[in-house]
Amino acid sequence: MSATDKGKSTSAGLPARSGNAKVMNRTDLTRRLVARLKREEAVIGGIGNTNFDLWVAGQRPQNFYMLGSMGLAFPIALGVALAQPRRRVIALEGDGSLLMQLGCLSTIAAVAPANLTLIVMDNGIYQITGGQPTPAAATTDFVAVAQGCGLSSSAWAADEEDFERLVDAALAADRPMLIAARIDDKPGAGTTLRDPVQIRERFMRGLGVRGA
Repeated sequence: MSATDKGKSTSAGLPARSGNAKVMNRTDLTRRLVARLKREEAVIGGIGNTNFDLWVAGQRPQNFYMLGSMGLAFPIALGVALAQPRRRVIALEGDGSLLMQLGCLSTIAAVAPANLTLIVMDNGIYQITGGQPTPAAATTDFVAVAQGCGLSSSAWAADEEDFERLVDAALAADRPMLIAARIDDKPGAGTTLRDPVQIRERFMRGLGVRGA
């Protein structure tokens, strides 16, 4: 839906590279996602507000909160999906972070783990560092990029209900899928425990690869 509208302006002053997609709130979408999880899904939260909201939405041993490095949520999720093919794996990433590792989309499409879902929250800015526009803000359609890389089932969420529908479809799919959501610039709702060792150990226990 987005390719034909690329470059047009919206009422929010942002380019309509995502077609008619509604501008939503990241915290709300994260809560909606967590509410749809069954129990054992692994969720990888990218650096910054993405994992802050994941923390607030409900702490689970199967959650991993990335600290310190941009762009690693999708690659880490790929590794988890390959290591545990019977477990559904979901990665949450911001648009600025995804720009740091766009090449991972081609890798994910080539390997094609059936149990992997990618979610990118796109507000067009580097929010943590002061709200500077990303290089992609006015021009880049992340769904079109993902489709071009081979992730053919990728889609923009039109609104909150469509986001939930896409999440349900992705969790039942037999191929990797990218869901993109336009979000506002409101800050994360909380913060994350800043102890990488505890995050790692808890996550490994949650995946059953470390004793309690």
